[in-house]
Amino acid sequence: MFEKVLIANRGEIALRIHRACREMGIKTVAVHSTADADAMHVKLADEAVCIGPASAKDSYLNKAAIISAAMMTGADAIHPGYGFLSENADFADMVEAHNMVFIGPKPHMIRLMGDKVTAKKAAIESGLPVVPGSDGDVKTVDEALMWGEKIGYPVIVKAAAGGGGKGMKVAHNATEMADAFTLAKNEARNSFSSDVVYIEKYLQTPRHIEVQIIADNYGNIVHLGERDCSLQRNHQKVLEETPSPALNSKQRREIGEIAASAMKKLGYSNVGTIEFLYENGRFYFLEMNTRVQVEHPISEMVTGVDIVRDQLRVSAGAPLGYTQKDIVFAGHAIECRINAENPKTFIPCPGKIGAWHTPGGLEVRVDSGMYAGYKVPSCYDSMVAKLIVHGRTRNGAMMRLRRALEEFVIEGISTTIPLHQCIITNPEFLDGEYNIHWLEKFISEHQDDIIEEN
Repeated sequence: MFEKVLIANRGEIALRIHRACREMGIKTVAVHSTADADAMHVKLADEAVCIGPASAKDSYLNKAAIISAAMMTGADAIHPGYGFLSENADFADMVEAHNMVFIGPKPHMIRLMGDKVTAKKAAIESGLPVVPGSDGDVKTVDEALMWGEKIGYPVIVKAAAGGGGKGMKVAHNATEMADAFTLAKNEARNSFSSDVVYIEKYLQTPRHIEVQIIADNYGNIVHLGERDCSLQRNHQKVLEETPSPALNSKQRREIGEIAASAMKKLGYSNVGTIEFLYENGRFYFLEMNTRVQVEHPISEMVTGVDIVRDQLRVSAGAPLGYTQKDIVFAGHAIECRINAENPKTFIPCPGKIGAWHTPGGLEVRVDSGMYAGYKVPSCYDSMVAKLIVHGRTRNGAMMRLRRALEEFVIEGISTTIPLHQCIITNPEFLDGEYNIHWLEKFISEHQDDIIEEN
């Protein structure tokens, strides 16, 4: 097992990794920007190293600074968390070149699944169902028009290196295709330094459903069920739950087995998440995230598996130690992402936190690095906490979530707690009748119901 792990991240995920390490007897090194000098994970880590100014490109994205900090402190592994360098194959190569372990999959697997064109080809070869689309990147408008006719409109033009909704444009007919193609390529070039795009059939009312897997280096692999991540705004997840209210037991068993089998064929090891679009009873591979996910806690709540702990174990070369038969799914879990944003306008609201009181009680979990007096910086993602609840049933979890949101006190900044309170009382959400477009429509129709002060 590792003796010392450097955590190349910040916020709640850095604290989550620190806690897992501490429970395993592993020492931790926190790296931080000047803006995060007072962060909770920095205070709790065994050692802390400042790696640069507030700007992420000069600190958390500074590969050389992170490697130097790891070597200086004698770390034998680096955990990248999510975001930042977590899916950067070049960084993983650098870590290995300096005789340290990158806590994640091998660099070649990150490269394979990080490019959506090669990932789709790998998905087809490994047996995953995919959305009908082009057989590779599309280089010209004429080629785009050909694929539009072949696939059938509407279609979506996507950046191969895309993420977060960038480099994605929908064309409902041939007339719209030229503009969609050009705009997608330009946006891809500006966002990802690559204008490679491909084309797929545009599913109009799908749900976003993903499957969590864990695999060791010896061919052992399990899945931890599915998560429904359909509640999104601007392609960013807002609330997740497991199991999905849209699936029956046969469907969730089948998609879990398909995902695990495909990753075993691919030779994948470490944690990962296979994301699907689900519409009219059919699953379509969307992409794979080769890292721990923001929403991993809800899978932990229904299975009892500590995903970060097991990620550390398999990265250190230990066998998984259990099989699919040992995974028992119990109850229902929901996660709300609490952001420092105006709940109506979604304008970020950084600032100093006044009173801070987190909800408690049976099967209530809050993942956060915040505390009273902490100043939320303006230069990073606005998420300040994840509220996770578990219940024996979906209704039980919903009632617990309602109570927990009422108890959550964050003063000094605006948060999205009122939005969550509004969502979970809506009859359509309570009935599980939602898709990836539902939340944006809900927000536009219920502005007056969202109270700005929590």
